[in-house]
Amino acid sequence: MADALMAAMVEQAPRSKGPRGAPGSGNGDGLFHALCFSAAMVLMATLAGLLVALLIGGWPAFSRFGFSFFTSSVWNPSGTPDNPEAYGAAGPIAGTLITAFIAMLLAFPLAVGIAVFLVEFCPRRLAHWVGIAVELLAGIPSIVYGMWGLFVLAPWFAEHIQTPLLLDLDPDGFWGKLFSGVPNGANIFTASLILAIMVLPYIATVFRELLLSIPPYLREAAYGMGCTPFEVVRNIMLPYIRRSAVGAVMLGLGRALGETMAVTFIIGNSHALPHSLFDSGSTIASTIANEFTEATGDLHVSALIALGLILFLITFATLAAARLLLGREKL
Repeated sequence: MADALMAAMVEQAPRSKGPRGAPGSGNGDGLFHALCFSAAMVLMATLAGLLVALLIGGWPAFSRFGFSFFTSSVWNPSGTPDNPEAYGAAGPIAGTLITAFIAMLLAFPLAVGIAVFLVEFCPRRLAHWVGIAVELLAGIPSIVYGMWGLFVLAPWFAEHIQTPLLLDLDPDGFWGKLFSGVPNGANIFTASLILAIMVLPYIATVFRELLLSIPPYLREAAYGMGCTPFEVVRNIMLPYIRRSAVGAVMLGLGRALGETMAVTFIIGNSHALPHSLFDSGSTIASTIANEFTEATGDLHVSALIALGLILFLITFATLAAARLLLGREKL
């Protein structure tokens, strides 16, 4: 009976006269198709133009310094006959990668914990307002985070964390070398803390929405079998959103890699390679923000544009890695 009913429905269904999505001629589909195609081409042309502009602007620095531009940490804008002008991107590249990695290492477990608490354990009325508060954190301007880090976090961190560690640890030991540095609070680690606070609401909000998208019967079935909340989260909820979670992580990582003002306030802005977590450093974005208005020489401007190209390529590589992970998950 069911098979006969299905056959009758298929027979009465209207026949498609063309492939789905093909532009028509009488109802504006052709114009709509052309507009959508134009929008996509404008995006691609903008991306290509940006890449070409960065390549052209940064080429003098690449041709002058070659591969040493990536390996050297020397940054000397005021050249003299005895000490010529020289630029190296190793310090900003290392600072960008280190701060982003530490920020994600701190923010990711906290974001997952916040999302799980809001979905599983928090009362519904309270969860609504807490969720709004988390989303509002994402709207705070980065310069506000930077000022708070400079005037509040950095002095507190220097007095209560950095100075006691420097006094208690052996300066020649592993931990002493890892946490060595000038106790002023402006360093790689505090910049990473600021970044972690900034990316936390993005990741937590996305994770919360992903957890809410899980069908309720999956959790109810697990609880009915006697699973604990920890087992439900670990074995049911997190595996269900595993693929989508990659996008949440990449969203936070992209924000951490490209953040400018907050990091500029608190990282110390030293072009040297950092040798400890409490060393001053710089990122690609903070270097460009600090020096672009003061760059008068053509080679100096070219070096800053070359840094922008490197940041572009790092972000592109991050997105490509995310797509690769998602592709493997589909297999």
